[in-house]
Amino acid sequence: MLLVRLIVHFWWSLLSQKMSIDDETRIRVLEALLATGVVSPNWKQLQQYSKLHKATLKSSIDFLKKEGVLDGFGPKVNFRKFGYRLEVISFMQLDLSEKKIFEEFLKRALNDPHFYGLSPVIGSGNWNLVARHFYKDIESFHKNEEENYFKKIPSLFKLIRDRQTFYVTEPHYKSSSRTFSILETIKKEKGLV
Repeated sequence: MLLVRLIVHFWWSLLSQKMSIDDETRIRVLEALLATGVVSPNWKQLQQYSKLHKATLKSSIDFLKKEGVLDGFGPKVNFRKFGYRLEVISFMQLDLSEKKIFEEFLKRALNDPHFYGLSPVIGSGNWNLVARHFYKDIESFHKNEEENYFKKIPSLFKLIRDRQTFYVTEPHYKSSSRTFSILETIKKEKGLV
């Protein structure tokens, strides 16, 4: 009986603790959901939605994984709920002949958790790199940029010849996933709509 009371007390103390979206437990849960193989399809829901047999669903998902179409399954987190309300998109014109400076910049950017996208870009103008990142506010963006890039890489101005920075603001008139958009595009092209 004492053991039962101890167990009930333990669980009650856990449940009575105030949960927060950014406490250690919730962050550990979200990180775990990103791990390969942790999240898997709900076959019953897939069957209900698609009206396909379970074997067809399994073989299709295996095929799509093998072909590299499906990278995995995981959570979609709204970073604004964690207080990161500033999404930044920067177009840069880099002097790529400055190889050592570029390597240092790239090393820092790849290790900067604020960056979620960094890729070459081709188009009108002289831009050759686009960066996508998020911050709590404009001040934290400038502070990160100053402390982790301009102070640490004094010759960064030789690499970045020009730059345009845009702050994505509310309201978002459309904010669908790339996966949803590509599927809708393909369905329209194939006459499946």
